[in-house]
Amino acid sequence: MALTDDDIDRFKSELSNWGRWGAEDQLGALNLIGPEQRRAAAALVQTGRVVGCARPLPTAPAADNPVPVAHHMTGTVTEGYGADYFAIASHGHATSHLDALCHIFWDGRVYNGYPADTVTAHGAMQLGVHHLADGVQGRGVLLDVCRVKGVDWLERGYGVTVADIEAAEADHGVAVGTGDILLVRLGRWVDRAANGPWPHGQAAAGLHAECLPWLHDRGVAMLGCDGVSDVIPSGFDRHRLPIHEVAIPAMGIHLLDNLDLDRLAAACLDEGRSAFLLTVAPLVLTNGTASPVNPIATF
Repeated sequence: MALTDDDIDRFKSELSNWGRWGAEDQLGALNLIGPEQRRAAAALVQTGRVVGCARPLPTAPAADNPVPVAHHMTGTVTEGYGADYFAIASHGHATSHLDALCHIFWDGRVYNGYPADTVTAHGAMQLGVHHLADGVQGRGVLLDVCRVKGVDWLERGYGVTVADIEAAEADHGVAVGTGDILLVRLGRWVDRAANGPWPHGQAAAGLHAECLPWLHDRGVAMLGCDGVSDVIPSGFDRHRLPIHEVAIPAMGIHLLDNLDLDRLAAACLDEGRSAFLLTVAPLVLTNGTASPVNPIATF
């Protein structure tokens, strides 16, 4: 699909969920996960196998990690106990994290029409990550695009298409539906181990903007990836990260960036299925725009 910058602008209106769950909504597309969806997801637990989807907190500087996690020991054998302190710039291309709905602005507003100036020096007065204090549990679906294409990783700058996603559905015997948490594997960490880190924000495989209407039509509640969801470069002049720019402020979809999906992909092969109970429990940072996170898949 040949899209233009004007199409992305149009998507922001056509795919908008503003007001769908009320004028005071703080959860966006997570409203698509209700008790019925959680019960159905819990029923997927059969073997009890669990797989974490977070990378180790990245404390070493690198081309894709210009602001590493700061980890300092405040208690050692000298003090007679073990204690530490750490500080994280959650956003970026290295830390496994959840983007809250206050992260991206659109024409002076954030999701659901709240003014962008509600994001202040004291935090986000609307849509902060603390609204997910009860966590998220639902049906997770992993689509391993690398597996379908028969490659170890997707080339940096490759844009995953709707055809790619639907080919993965057909190959895996699964269909993404309303309220699902969709995880898309690009093979980023295999690529990084073989070829080194990419320069921060300069080249990455990810979803092409043509996937946005598909995400809306399928009722995806949350989107995760082992990259940052967007293909970089995006191919557009005005929209550097169109998945972020439409999914978060217009559609109200929280994003999970920089996940480790390699072990999960192996587990899906072993278990013979690509759907599982997924638990996402961000830190309760009042008025925060993000949180480091370790999603847990249970088979």
